[in-house]
Amino acid sequence: MNIGQTSLIVFLSKLLGSALGFVATLYFARELGAEVLGVYTLVLTVVSWLILAGEFGVGQATTKRISEGREQGAYLSAALVWITGFAVCLSLAVIVAQPILESYIAEFDHYVALSVVWFVVALLFIKLFYRTIDKTLKGERKVHIEGVLEPVKIGGQSLIQIVLVIAGYGLLGMLVGYALGGIIVGIVGLYWVSTQPSMPSKRHFVSLFDYAKFSWLGSLKSRTFNEVDILLLGVFAQSALVGVYSVAWSIAKFLDIFGGAVSSTMFPEISHTSAQNAREAVSGLVEDSLAFTGLIAIPGIVGGTLLADRLLELYGPEFVDGATVLALLIVATTLYSYQKQLMNGLNGIDRPDLAFRINAVFIVLNAGLNVVLIPRFGLEGAAIASIASVAVATILAYVTLSRLVDFRTPFGEIGRQITAALVMGVVVYGALETVETTAIVEHNAFIVVSLVGFGAGVYFLTLLALSARFRSTVERNIPLHVPYLS
Repeated sequence: MNIGQTSLIVFLSKLLGSALGFVATLYFARELGAEVLGVYTLVLTVVSWLILAGEFGVGQATTKRISEGREQGAYLSAALVWITGFAVCLSLAVIVAQPILESYIAEFDHYVALSVVWFVVALLFIKLFYRTIDKTLKGERKVHIEGVLEPVKIGGQSLIQIVLVIAGYGLLGMLVGYALGGIIVGIVGLYWVSTQPSMPSKRHFVSLFDYAKFSWLGSLKSRTFNEVDILLLGVFAQSALVGVYSVAWSIAKFLDIFGGAVSSTMFPEISHTSAQNAREAVSGLVEDSLAFTGLIAIPGIVGGTLLADRLLELYGPEFVDGATVLALLIVATTLYSYQKQLMNGLNGIDRPDLAFRINAVFIVLNAGLNVVLIPRFGLEGAAIASIASVAVATILAYVTLSRLVDFRTPFGEIGRQITAALVMGVVVYGALETVETTAIVEHNAFIVVSLVGFGAGVYFLTLLALSARFRSTVERNIPLHVPYLS
């Protein structure tokens, strides 16, 4: 299976998973309200930060070492020992810090009788379990299988959560459903793991540590970009506002799914190719990743800005206040997607030390700006902090990678995507104005779905007309012959 087909499978899997998550979040927002959604988001955010400490970069190091194709079983065993030990230590620390955690998520006991600590500990072990399976599959270059597991996880979680919420369990049902979905995907994923654990030696632990000590900051950077603003909003704002922000964030991340698919597919390929000392092939992989990262995100900026109010209104009237935040977050996630491709290149050629420095700059800048801007500008301040910090990190990553890998930036292809997106924007704006002035249709959900579908059609048809590279890529990766593509 070629890289394009693998990327397509991962993208479609992520698309399905995101669609399932979108429907579930929409239901929870309308049924339970912004406060419950905010409390739920804070619990998962705390768990995610603990996961970061529990892995300490070993997850990414495991993918890297297994992808190199040598002594895979020993590296997997070393990673399992490392992660299990950290998980036990972290669980004890969480139990000791119970009063602090209960104070931070103070509204939790309004909805669930059991302490939030026990949910955090349980979710910590469950997420480490299925994330280890995920990293191993990526290392085995089974990214297409790992990608297919995404909708299995989200679909399982969403279905169980919806059933439990309908049964009246509210926040408790959401958390239990999330846990059971993780267990299901971990067990299913185990079936596809072919690496057999073997006895590790000291050098396997050292090798993982040598990579992890730099790569863990990359995981911290990802967690900072995704959730440090939510953590700080939990301090400075009410849970209801956290719920509004988390919904806007989920929509912005939805538009990044293709960039995420490209990133997931490319890292093990760049790593494997670099291990063979094929630097020219690495350059081609970097160029291809940059050429197609913005395929969905760039039109998403235009469409998301035009339809922000109506998109958020789907979740309920209280979420419409996040329209400006949504537009800003879409810009931030698009920039971040390009930055991920560049950082993939650095990590793939085994230079996590350089990635470490860039990530350090990003983390300090992002956290500092959030602390300064959130108290003053609220939700918008958090979004602006994300844009500014990721823009600086993207520039640094570009300059650093270009000094090590001789790649050409596909400005022409990116420019054609921007042009097609602007054409789409003009057409969608005209259609939206017509709908709002004539009031032919007033059902918001129907208007949103219709305009999104119409806009996507205009964008892709325009891009097919403008881009020979896009036409040839589509022709190579679809099973059917389509006239006029050649």
